[in-house]
Amino acid sequence: MFFPRSIPGIMKRFNKYSRHGFMIKKKIDINKVTIILILVLGITCGVSTGLFFALTRDLPQIRALEKFKPSASTRVYSADKVLLSEIFIEKRKPVPISAIPFYLKKAIVSTEDKNFYSHSGIYVKGIIRAIVKNIIERRYAEGASTITQQLAKTLFLTRKKTLTRKAKEAILAFQLERRYTKDELLGLYLNQVYFGSGAYGIESAANIFFGKQVTELSIAECALIAGMPKSPSRYSPLINSDRATKRRNTVLYQMFSDGIINKDEYDQAKNAPLKLAQKTDYSTKAPYFVAYVKKNLESIIGETMLYKGGLNVTTTLSYKMQDTAEQSISKRLEELSKRMKRNGIPNPDPQGALISLDVRSGGILAMVGGTDFTKSPYNRAVSARRQPGSAFKPIVYAYAIENDFQQNMLLLDAPVAFKGSTKGKPWQPENFSNTYMGEITLRKALALSKNIPAVRLIDIIGVSSVSQFAHVLGIRSQLTPYLSLALGSSEVTLIELTSAYAVFPNMGTAITPFGVTHVVDSRGKIIWQAKPVKRIAMSRAGAAVMSNMLEAVVMEGTGRKALSIGRPVAGKTGTTNDYKDALFIGFSPTITTGVWVGRDKSLTLGRGETGARAALPIWIDFMKTALAVRPYQFFDIPDDVKKCRMDSDTGKILPDDSSEGAIALFKK
Repeated sequence: MFFPRSIPGIMKRFNKYSRHGFMIKKKIDINKVTIILILVLGITCGVSTGLFFALTRDLPQIRALEKFKPSASTRVYSADKVLLSEIFIEKRKPVPISAIPFYLKKAIVSTEDKNFYSHSGIYVKGIIRAIVKNIIERRYAEGASTITQQLAKTLFLTRKKTLTRKAKEAILAFQLERRYTKDELLGLYLNQVYFGSGAYGIESAANIFFGKQVTELSIAECALIAGMPKSPSRYSPLINSDRATKRRNTVLYQMFSDGIINKDEYDQAKNAPLKLAQKTDYSTKAPYFVAYVKKNLESIIGETMLYKGGLNVTTTLSYKMQDTAEQSISKRLEELSKRMKRNGIPNPDPQGALISLDVRSGGILAMVGGTDFTKSPYNRAVSARRQPGSAFKPIVYAYAIENDFQQNMLLLDAPVAFKGSTKGKPWQPENFSNTYMGEITLRKALALSKNIPAVRLIDIIGVSSVSQFAHVLGIRSQLTPYLSLALGSSEVTLIELTSAYAVFPNMGTAITPFGVTHVVDSRGKIIWQAKPVKRIAMSRAGAAVMSNMLEAVVMEGTGRKALSIGRPVAGKTGTTNDYKDALFIGFSPTITTGVWVGRDKSLTLGRGETGARAALPIWIDFMKTALAVRPYQFFDIPDDVKKCRMDSDTGKILPDDSSEGAIALFKK
């Protein structure tokens, strides 16, 4: 075919024909025709260029795939290696292409894209065939996407079926084919594609459907998985095993027809029974703790890394202790509900919370934030601010001991009136028992949880000073500057009150509670590690004296039930007005544990439901199990503390060989 070199050349030929009487009778104006043709050519080029840029201007950079990692779930483990939870947007565990069985790769190619290794991103014959079939059936009956196109769509585009998306898909497929090998593209596809029933990627599919790693799959199992991407919800064996088996056999026949397997392998695989994995409980263990950990990690490593990074998170939690805590709260609150019904309380709905800390590090050993996370994810161990009642008193006594008060000093336990907040209306605190003992030692006043001595003491040493000291110990909540602070009128959280108590067995060192020890990435590299935060909050001598005084609560006072543990332990009960809150916060030399029982609407638990009755039994159940595997240990006594025998009632120091009184510690 002849193509003239220029527009003027065309015009000369037309003029030549016109002189010889051919079709054109009038000589053509060369300039006008030239301009028209140039305009048509320009418009065509402009439209084509505009269309190209419209399709490609917002396409992602394929180079980004060089650093691309498929989204993978993060696993959270307890300190004793129990899997607590998997955190993910898509449940996925990527594997290298070398780990994927030969038959699975061949089955996928045979089923999804038979010409995968020969085309350059799109398969033209397949597209034409699909168009013809869709026109004939007047519906979207058949697709023609190659594996590369499916990968481009999954990674970069939406699933909306439009001509624009298909055009972009084709352009991206060409770019992917130019930059990556076929095996690299197949590996990306198998790690990215959705196989149904929550399985994203081939390793997840092998685990969910067969309870295996992908390397362990048989030919029949490979065929079943290979048949699922076409319609994951339809062909999932967990939804319809018969339909999934028929689809598997169709794939096996395709593999046999393509020469991937021989006749014996085909017959054997076709007749193989479908052995699915036993249903696995993927529910989160220690859900309140896991939610607490997730929230902290989001601020430390970021949401993207946490939910997609395939990390391994090791926590401080002891799963055995956690299990004991959950069982005890369930059992004891059921008993409490029955008592509430007997007391005529309608719709009893008690809640409970527990937090246990390692004394030395601050690591969280157990955390229960409520009775049922699925019904109420609100974490009462961490977020709920409630009045601690008498459980706040040890902070008042600790500040007094730090300021050279001794536990054998006397306070007056008798009715008293203080200037109230309303003019002409004094505040008159009362003892819970409505009885008074006259002069009483600090030790006995704390052991018996007397209100009047505690209020007199805070009046002497100063409310603002006690408030500041409480913050030093670990209380972060705002404390009201009133004398009633001594009786626990200011609301605090269970975790901060428990961490404040931990100062006493930790010889005056305050710790900051934490839940994660370290985070490891998918390559085994530690990307974050906890650094326990410690600070001196009070003297070693003062802390030792306070531990001794709180031992007296167990030996001589409101916490006598804890003697059943048979170990050196100390602690304090707490009960608020109208029995709305019941607490016990206590410790051994190595573990500090706080328990709260109450109702979310701040209603009564019923008459007589004190900290000793409603909360202490949970604490005892937990500490018995926690201490059973630990060596017997006494509380430390530092050098600057002396040990004496004293009369708890009068405060008189007794001879060392006396059989009377109790062993008491004093700052030298």
